[in-house]
Amino acid sequence: MSLDVSPDLLDSAARGEVTDAEFVDCVRTSLPYAWTVISSVVADLELSDGELADHEVPPPSEAERGQLLRALASDAIRGGLERHFGVRLAFQNCHRVAAFRPEAVGGVTYREFTSPRGQLLNQSPELRDC
Repeated sequence: MSLDVSPDLLDSAARGEVTDAEFVDCVRTSLPYAWTVISSVVADLELSDGELADHEVPPPSEAERGQLLRALASDAIRGGLERHFGVRLAFQNCHRVAAFRPEAVGGVTYREFTSPRGQLLNQSPELRDC
């Protein structure tokens, strides 16, 4: 299961009345490691003048790795996080998370990070089975 959904939130969803804030709060509490990584990348981006900030530290366990995968592989979760933080998220391997300023999307840095070449250059034997 990707998210721990409270009965109240589940009832709201059944009625079609879920706000982004409610959804993002559910993500925050259900995937705390992923939330921490993404929050820190966004904070780093806000403190810099660059187009992106990224996190390359492998998660401490498979449980945390699973949180990142669930957060970034789900269109709904990723989209909710992007709207909440006002960034575009990108993901390589099983742990490299980047946040881009919206105006950087489509630019050289973004295209390089999200390209097949960028993915290939970010490979190493120790990440083979991550």
